[in-house]
Amino acid sequence: QVQLVESGGGSVQAGGSLRLSCAASGRSISSYPMGWFRQAPGKEREPVAAISWSGGGTYYADSVKGRFTISRDSAKNTVYLQMNSMKPEDTAVYYCAMEQTKYYSGNLLNEYEYDYWGQGTQVTVSS
Repeated sequence: QVQLVESGGGSVQAGGSLRLSCAASGRSISSYPMGWFRQAPGKEREPVAAISWSGGGTYYADSVKGRFTISRDSAKNTVYLQMNSMKPEDTAVYYCAMEQTKYYSGNLLNEYEYDYWGQGTQVTVSS
């Protein structure tokens, strides 16, 4: 049974930084793409960032390019999202997701490509 547990959320002022972690259990992440998504109140869930199974490819939503960085540490079975220069519009619940197909290389910013999801962590950015 694959489980994903996000942590690192909280409240920060505009311009500040947070680092989210997603710890996986039940399966090694080393051969699977991983992604971060977010959902703000009253809005649909949207992609934030994704990383290929090898870590060699990273993909970002236009709204976070240049501010957020996704990375993975297979030894720790953990994926990270470093968020810098944060804005009030980054306020949302952030979810980690994992693809179930090894070496998958489809559209990693499409939430429907993912099979396993964490419970989410709240991020609030105040102006």
